[in-house]
Amino acid sequence: MKGLSTMRFAGIALTVLLTTMTPMSGTAQTAAKPATSTRPAAQPWKQIPIPPLHAFKPKQPKRIELANGLVIFLQEDHELPFINGTILIRGGSRDEPADKIGLVSLYGQTWRTSGTTTVDGDKLDDELENKAASLETNGSTATTSVNWSSLKGDFDTVFAATMDLLQHPNFKADKLLLAKRQLETGISRRNDDASSIANREAIKQVYGPTNPYARQEEYATVEAVKLADLKAWHDKTVVPNGMIVAVSGDFDSTVMEAKLRKAFESMPRGTLISTPPIHFTDPHRAIYFAEKGDVDQSNVLIVGLGTERRNPDYYALSVMNEVFSGGFGSRVVQDVRTKLGLAYDVGGSFGASYDHPGIFYVIAGTKSTSTVAATKALLAEIEKLKTEPPTPAELNKAKDQVLNSFIFHYDSPEKTLNEQVILAFYGYPPDFLDKYKTGIEKVTSADVARVANKYVDPSKLAIVVVGNQSEISPKLDTLGNVTNLDIAIPPPPGKPTR
Repeated sequence: MKGLSTMRFAGIALTVLLTTMTPMSGTAQTAAKPATSTRPAAQPWKQIPIPPLHAFKPKQPKRIELANGLVIFLQEDHELPFINGTILIRGGSRDEPADKIGLVSLYGQTWRTSGTTTVDGDKLDDELENKAASLETNGSTATTSVNWSSLKGDFDTVFAATMDLLQHPNFKADKLLLAKRQLETGISRRNDDASSIANREAIKQVYGPTNPYARQEEYATVEAVKLADLKAWHDKTVVPNGMIVAVSGDFDSTVMEAKLRKAFESMPRGTLISTPPIHFTDPHRAIYFAEKGDVDQSNVLIVGLGTERRNPDYYALSVMNEVFSGGFGSRVVQDVRTKLGLAYDVGGSFGASYDHPGIFYVIAGTKSTSTVAATKALLAEIEKLKTEPPTPAELNKAKDQVLNSFIFHYDSPEKTLNEQVILAFYGYPPDFLDKYKTGIEKVTSADVARVANKYVDPSKLAIVVVGNQSEISPKLDTLGNVTNLDIAIPPPPGKPTR
C-alpha cells in the first residue's frame, strides 16, 4: 500500500496597487486598464529532448554446478571490503503438515538460536558481534535459508561457523519454547490492526483458507510442533541438490570457488522434498465483512487471481497494472482519491508470482460513511479498465515508469545476483531479465485492452470489507448479500474460548 503524501500549501502574496486619481477641471478621468496578453506561458522544459534508455545489461554472476547438484553463484563487487552469502534451501511453509502450521517458522528461528554441537547459540552471538558479523537462519513460504555477512578478512572464520551450523545443528528445547511463545504472541495480536485483518482475509478468499499459500498458524498447530519435527525437517531438506549458494562482495572468484567446492563437494545427494500439487480456483463475486468495532474507517479490498511471471502476457499485464494502479498518476488514484475524494489511501496490483498465481487486488482506506461509495467507485474503475483502452499518453507514461523502476531494481551487482538466484530456484531461463525491456517496449494499447478483458473478470472478484458496521451508511447489503467473517482466534488447547 502506498502511504499518503504530505500536502504543503504555499502562501500567495497579494499586492494591491492603489491608484490615486487627481480631479481635473470640469472632467473626470478614468484609470487606464492594463493590457492583457493572450500569449501562453512559456514551457521550456517540454523542449528538453529525452533520450531512449540505454541497453540493459547488468553484470551477470558466475554460475557453477557441482557434481552433487548444488548450484553456486558468485558476484564480485569490490566497492566495499565485505562478503555476503546466502544458502537457499528448497522447502518452506507450503510444504509443512496441515496440523503443524508454523513448523518452518519455528525451525528457522530455533536453528540459529540453538547453535551447533560445538558452539552454543548465545556464545555464537558474542563471537559474531565481536567481528561485526552476522549469521541468521530463516523460514519462508517456499524455502529456508542461511545468511551470513562479514568483513573480507573474517570470511574464513564466519563461513566456517556457517558450515558448522548447516551440518551440525543442535536444536534445543528451551529455544523452541521461546520461539513458540513469540509466534503465539503474534497469534494473540493478529486482530489488532484492521488492515492486517483485511489483507489476511482477502488472501483466504482468493486462494481458499486451506490452501498452503493462505493457511495461518493457530495455537494448536504451533503447540503440535516438537523438537523431533525440527530435526526431521532439517534432515529432509538440507541436501546439496536442493540448495543454491550465492556469494557477493570483495573476493576473487577463482579463490572463492575453490573454497566453496572444498566445503560442499563431499555432501552426498539426497531426495528432494516433494511439494504436492496445489490447486487454484477463482473466487466468486461475493461480499465478505469482518467487524472491527474500535475504528471509524473501512478497509476495502477487491481481489481475484493474478498470474505467473512465465505467462507470455506478463509484459502486457505489467503495463496494464501501471495504467490502472501504478502510482499517483494511475487511473484508480486519480479518479477515486483525487477527483471523487472517496479514499485517503488507494492502490492495487495485478500480482504475478514465480510458480503460482499472484493476487489481483484493488484496495482503499475510506471513512465508514463512504464505504459503499468507495467500493462502487473501485468496481467502476475495474469495468472502465475493460472498456477504455489506455490513451497514447497513458500508454507511454506507463511503459516509461515500468522500465525505469525495473532498471533500478537491478542497479547493483548484489540485486542482480539475488534475481538470478530466484530465477534459478524457480526454473526460469537466465536471460529472463534481458527479455523484459524488449517485452515491455512492444506492448500496445490493443495488448492492454486484450489482457484486461482476458484476465479481469468482475464476476470472479471477491469484496472484503473490514470496518465498524454501526457507522457504515448506507449499509453494505446495498451492494448485495453480505457474508460475515468469523475472525475469532481459537484458544490454546485446553483453554476456554474468550
